Amino acid sequence: MVHDEAYMRRCLDLAALGAGTVSPNPMVGAVIVCDGRIIGEGYTSPYGGPHAEVNAVQDAMRVLGEELAKQLFKRSTIYVSLEPCAHHGNTPPCADMLVRHRFARVVIGCLDPFAKVNGQGLQKLQASGMVTEVGVLESECRFMNRRFFTRITQQRPYVILKWAETNNGMFAPVEPGQAWISNKASKQLVHKWRSEEDAVLVGTATALLDNPSLTVRLWKGRNPKRVLIDRDLVVPADAALYDEAAETIVFNAIKTDWHAKLKLIALENFPLYLPQNILYQLYLMDVQSIIIEGGVKTLQQFIHAGIWDEARVFVSPTTWTNGIASPVLNQDPASSIAVGSDTLSFYFNT
Repeated sequence: MVHDEAYMRRCLDLAALGAGTVSPNPMVGAVIVCDGRIIGEGYTSPYGGPHAEVNAVQDAMRVLGEELAKQLFKRSTIYVSLEPCAHHGNTPPCADMLVRHRFARVVIGCLDPFAKVNGQGLQKLQASGMVTEVGVLESECRFMNRRFFTRITQQRPYVILKWAETNNGMFAPVEPGQAWISNKASKQLVHKWRSEEDAVLVGTATALLDNPSLTVRLWKGRNPKRVLIDRDLVVPADAALYDEAAETIVFNAIKTDWHAKLKLIALENFPLYLPQNILYQLYLMDVQSIIIEGGVKTLQQFIHAGIWDEARVFVSPTTWTNGIASPVLNQDPASSIAVGSDTLSFYFNT
């Protein structure tokens, strides 16, 4: 069991390498072990490409040669952080491939709630006579794919709230204007986060005051979709959000118009259930995760609606004499770390 957990942790390390590229698929890692030695490993390719199990098998064949690898598979254990798929999508079923190679044992971190899998992959393996075990590091494996599970089970993206506040709980100056609170390391970390999620959202006030581009300029990776809440379409056409760096989706009360990378989506009864309606529209667009970056009103709308999953809050050592108060979560952080001079706290809506 100790060895099983060690190999499953390696699966999770591999799975994390797919962050920002596999959505709306889950992040999965796979490790093949024969006689106490790893002979192949892999993780899910960018969306549309081979899954983790296929990449692990191909890795073993590349290193050992196809014939020797196939012989060793018959006495090998393959570890996979999520149940192998059982249906034809962009790729053939991984469960069928494992059966074809006649692995001696399959260890699965957690089952897949997707309707076309949901135990069916496990059933295929067991029906073939393979020894199977499910639930090794299950909570860690489920946490790895919390975005995927939220989208499948709740029909909405996984929602991450993010903001920075002063040491005495101030979010922004009282007078309109831009004032940085967090340090350079924290800012770079935010750009890394953007590269890992499908979308990032701000409200009208943030777009007008800060003129953010919401890209990953300080990190290597792909830009997320940019989402703007702009009821009356007052953000000017020359705003940084409207450049060609990434797709921009604007939820408003006036018109629907899709052109190139700009999508205007009009919502009826605009203020009514606004967070819910926005998230459902994004779900329909295969957005699996989103970071809500501000401002206070926008963040507070999602908090009041109870529709958030995770919050990441930077606290600077800076103190202001006055300012706009930060959102309030009314709970203690799950954990905190230092990011330079800032303290970063993580909260979960459980």
